[in-house]
Amino acid sequence: MDRIDQYRIFLRVAQSGGFSAAANQLGLPRPTVSLAIQKLEARLGTRLLNRTTRRVSLTQDGEALLERAIALVADSEELEQQFRPQAQAVRGRLRADLPSRVARRLVAPALPAFFARHPGIELDLGSSDRAIDLVHEGIDCALRVGDLQASSLVARPLGSFRLIHCASPAYLARHGVPRSPADLPRHLAVNYASPSTGRIAAWEWVEDGQVRSLPMRAQVSANNAETYIACCLAGLGLIQIPAFDVREHLDAGELVAVLGDWPVPPMPVQIVYPHRRHLSRRVQAFSAWMADVLAPCLADRT
Repeated sequence: MDRIDQYRIFLRVAQSGGFSAAANQLGLPRPTVSLAIQKLEARLGTRLLNRTTRRVSLTQDGEALLERAIALVADSEELEQQFRPQAQAVRGRLRADLPSRVARRLVAPALPAFFARHPGIELDLGSSDRAIDLVHEGIDCALRVGDLQASSLVARPLGSFRLIHCASPAYLARHGVPRSPADLPRHLAVNYASPSTGRIAAWEWVEDGQVRSLPMRAQVSANNAETYIACCLAGLGLIQIPAFDVREHLDAGELVAVLGDWPVPPMPVQIVYPHRRHLSRRVQAFSAWMADVLAPCLADRT
């Protein structure tokens, strides 16, 4: 194992907060990870990590090394890739996290084209509806939909998803078609609860250039996009959803768009990275490709 590999392992341990987590993410035995850190500390003549039974943390010297190690590893990868054949120019393991519906409906079906272009990349694709900790879980990049909370993450805006109001024909037959926001108090919604906080998303629309909101009555709430849509299909209430996400249901007549004159505020879409100065070429390649894949579904692409 060379010195650059030791720095790679150090970065993964520092970012994941543990030897076992780093070993799992790197696909290495835990003793190999532990030995690499011991050799690195011995060569540098300082302790880089504080070990406890549950977690490791950086010492002061470890903190000082972290940013330099990030730059060193990124520069070494960039240098190596410059001398590889073009077909193998971008190589290595990439860990990305996407919202579940985006991963299943948009990204996964397009992946064969990505691997045809970049056969040297190995992709670990996570999909969830919660905002995970990129640093703690060792994620290279993630797609975030909605307004970002204040953090140290670096964000690349891509544009925004257009949202619509819709309901099932069975619901509309029972409750009538809402003709304007003034009708909403007489209707039911399927509430969407944030998977991270449990907070119910506000029911919003744009009227006279201003965003308006209203608390809606609901018999059911869901914290997963699949369940949210399924409840709407079952006739349990109105939902607000990205248009791409229910296009097939709209085309089949299983859902009906309503309140078209009072659009839902668009939802911003961005790729986020851990706070770092250098992005590997594989992260850059995946981010650029994913932006192109999402482009047909985005408004105000940047």
